[in-house]
Amino acid sequence: MMNNKTKTFAGLMLGGAMTIVAVASPVMAQDSNTKQSTPTQTRTVTSGRDPFRKYEPPKVVLKKIAGQTSIPSIQERINLYKAQKQAAMSARMPAPKPTTALLLSEIQVVGISRTPRGYAAIVEATPIKLSYVIYPGESFYDGQLVGINDNNLVFRHETVFTDGRREKNVETKPLRQPSSVQALATPAPTAEVTSPAVVKQ
Repeated sequence: MMNNKTKTFAGLMLGGAMTIVAVASPVMAQDSNTKQSTPTQTRTVTSGRDPFRKYEPPKVVLKKIAGQTSIPSIQERINLYKAQKQAAMSARMPAPKPTTALLLSEIQVVGISRTPRGYAAIVEATPIKLSYVIYPGESFYDGQLVGINDNNLVFRHETVFTDGRREKNVETKPLRQPSSVQALATPAPTAEVTSPAVVKQ
């Protein structure tokens, strides 16, 4: 026969086991419900060409070569210069030089001289037949004067392309030589005029 202590211990063990089963069963039921409610995702890996599609050769993409940006006409550039000058005057800022409206291809070097500020050059704008005195650092529409030598000017020419790329190179402009007509048209030296002798009578 089992004594009272043994019966009590057995009762405690049985009660504890039932409590564990009662707690674990809702958790397991919830776990199984979660697994059932979550749809199984099928992982699709696409690597390479679809074997069921007809083979199509890859398309050849032609690389477009960017061209130079279009340059406005001389009148449009003059109008732009006037607008910039007016805006600078309204803002009490130094106005841009007129040469900023000229292309390097539109100027001819008329003369080179030495001044207290250093070398200076006289250039003529061929489209508008106006002359300007310029110094190193002078800006143009497509470049900048970087140096003056005895018989030529050195410019930094800038080309802008449609894709935003800028290309810079050095360009020199020689001093314009007088044409044969101009050389023949040089005035002859003037003869010295002497006053007639006064004869005393």
